[in-house]
Amino acid sequence: MLRNLTKKVLQGQKAYFASAAAPAPQTNPEILYTGLFINNEWVKSSDGKTFTTENPATEKIIAEVQQAGKADVDKAVKAAKDAFRLGSPWRRMDASHRGYLLNKLADLIDRDKVYLASLETLDNGKPYTASYFGDVAGLSKYLRYYAGWADKNHGMVLPTDGNYFAYTRHEPVGVCGQIIPWNFPLLMAAWKLGPALATGNTVVLKPAEQTPLSALYLAQLVKEAGFPAGVVNVLPGFGDTGAALVAHPDVNKIAFTGSTEVGKAIQRGVADTVKRVTLELGGKSPNIIFADADLEYAVEKAHMAVFYNMGQCCCAGSRTFVEDSIYDKFVELSAERAKKRVVGDPFDASTEQGPQVDREQHAQVLRMIESGKQQGARLVAGGGPAPRTGYFVQPTVFSDVRDDMDIARKEIFGPVQQIMKFSQMDEVIERANDSDYGLAAAVFTKDLDKANYIVQGLRSGTVWVNDYNVFGNQVPFGGYKQSGVGRENGPYGIHNYTEVKAVVVKIPEKNS
Repeated sequence: MLRNLTKKVLQGQKAYFASAAAPAPQTNPEILYTGLFINNEWVKSSDGKTFTTENPATEKIIAEVQQAGKADVDKAVKAAKDAFRLGSPWRRMDASHRGYLLNKLADLIDRDKVYLASLETLDNGKPYTASYFGDVAGLSKYLRYYAGWADKNHGMVLPTDGNYFAYTRHEPVGVCGQIIPWNFPLLMAAWKLGPALATGNTVVLKPAEQTPLSALYLAQLVKEAGFPAGVVNVLPGFGDTGAALVAHPDVNKIAFTGSTEVGKAIQRGVADTVKRVTLELGGKSPNIIFADADLEYAVEKAHMAVFYNMGQCCCAGSRTFVEDSIYDKFVELSAERAKKRVVGDPFDASTEQGPQVDREQHAQVLRMIESGKQQGARLVAGGGPAPRTGYFVQPTVFSDVRDDMDIARKEIFGPVQQIMKFSQMDEVIERANDSDYGLAAAVFTKDLDKANYIVQGLRSGTVWVNDYNVFGNQVPFGGYKQSGVGRENGPYGIHNYTEVKAVVVKIPEKNS
């Protein structure tokens, strides 16, 4: 009965997305902004340097973009610092009006969502339907969520010994350097900008060099929405741009999403200036499938846990642990599903999987696939580049994977599923935790007692039960261990961008 219900649920999901077709994309969107956005103005880089960004589906250059250097970082930080000064329009602004501006920005995003989704797909390679229904829709919704927080971030009145009136103020941190990744450029920009702006901070944002175009267009919408000059600045560039931002003495906080390797460098980089830092880093997330789970449902969810966004998700459920009694059938169905996955033009509505983001990432994924073959994993689907122009990789599935193999320990960040067998509950908890990472995890079972036991045992920032990749603006996200520091989203995201100031006032004991 449950299996029939599961089939109906999956069929219903497919019918919904078919009926809720996205508007036709702009397959060749005009590139409007390629400069540096500093103090609400478009400028060229101080040293004249530029770089190119390409379409990963065709390997053709899209545009030439200005490349920010240290001098440009200095200018942007000064603009942000001036905008944060006491008495500036931004600091004098009512908190409720900050919320109004965030809502106005969300309105403009909704107005331009076809263009934004098309631009994201062109520069990143993800399917247009995912850009439209996922990234751009999520961007707008996320900003509206934090718009509601703008006038609700208040302190407390505290009872204290003696004749004193004590209270706390939640004040903005100041100038925030925000470094965003290439896998979800718009959505990760929102995760950084929303709480920072709601709480009254100013921002210097550095998009990834692979995908700068959507963040640059978003900067123009920030200006159109009416944010004062200097509140948001956007600097496209490479690692040296980010390093200059991290080291700058007038930057008060760094927020970064990306690789653990770069996150470690940032932690070292902020030491001299003791900046506040939040880091959302890599993952090698376990997805645990028990024999009592609905098999077809679990196969589909495990497939999406790995292959969504071309496998380019920090929380991808790449270590799929399956109970021994259903292991062979699970492997068979997973291989069948991977072979049916539609790889192709990301602007085609039928495409499930586009290209990897660039040549380097494409080569890295293929190297990891080769290591799996060489170390003895059994290849049951895919296993190489897709036969077409662009940075496409075949949906790949390995079975008989051992915990000590590179594909089971290192983050692949590509469409590669590793399926491992387990027999006992405590065994699989121990194996799931045997990782440098702790970003996400999932468990599939009909037994909620079993699920709750697993939830308590897993050292992960998020644990999904009978689902995967479920995100909410209200729900915190972040990792244990080398998966990061701090949490984003919900009220926890607000905490990252405020300082708590204690105020203690002496109360006269009698009138003088």
